[in-house]
Amino acid sequence: MPELPEVETIANGLRLGCSAPAEAAHPALPGLHILSARLLWERTLATPTPAEFYTRIAGQAFESIGRRGKFLLARLTQDTLIFHLRMSGDLLVERLEAPMAPHHRLVLELEGGWRLTFNDTRKFGRAWLVSDPEQVTGKLGPEPFSPALSAPVFYQMLQRSRRQLKPLLLDQSFLAGLGNIYTDEALHRAGLHPLRAADSVPADQAEALLGAIRSVLQAGIQHHGASIDWVYRGGDFQNQFYVYQRTGAPCKTCGTPICRVVIGQRGTHFCPHCQPEG
Repeated sequence: MPELPEVETIANGLRLGCSAPAEAAHPALPGLHILSARLLWERTLATPTPAEFYTRIAGQAFESIGRRGKFLLARLTQDTLIFHLRMSGDLLVERLEAPMAPHHRLVLELEGGWRLTFNDTRKFGRAWLVSDPEQVTGKLGPEPFSPALSAPVFYQMLQRSRRQLKPLLLDQSFLAGLGNIYTDEALHRAGLHPLRAADSVPADQAEALLGAIRSVLQAGIQHHGASIDWVYRGGDFQNQFYVYQRTGAPCKTCGTPICRVVIGQRGTHFCPHCQPEG
């Protein structure tokens, strides 16, 4: 599933456009008007009804492209168009005359002979057209890069929970944007075992964990995310992994073989030497 760095990478591409290579070049979305919309898989649209969606979105223009957690937010003239990519979603800007790919689920025809398509092989992704994005994102926890998320604030957040660190960090209502990849990598950088109880983490280690989360997310963004599956594209952060999907390989820090366990139905990777339990 695309996590914060992958969604940020896609948002940057839509926000800034692409000039190379020539076959992939496309304009930036801000400023472009939407001429019409077409749903090719009706369940992709969570709200409103298709009929209302077609009527409301036609004629609106893209004003800005942003992100909240793993949600991509396209602010329009009147509404906000929100996408959650889930397992296999992707957003592509294409020429109108380009052949339609088999897994396009939602198509927006844009001025200038372009279209924005939501491609989603597994059909788990969703789109919302809302007047207030808080209708969709209101229950998310703070952004990892938020200036308001200081080390003392983060420490108090951990102190209020007895949950294990791995499932807590995956909880989007606790902290927005982390998934399996970046949680495993951040816990390794902080030297914390994924089964450690959150309220047992002292203030200095909480500060180290927050710093590790931010540094690993920033590294992921700089590398345009991770391309570890056929649904990802363009990134190379997978070449920087220290623990994720490296079961049995030597830890890049100490040489101890990386372990894999299942926590909360999620495969979890850690170094038993660098991240001691207890």
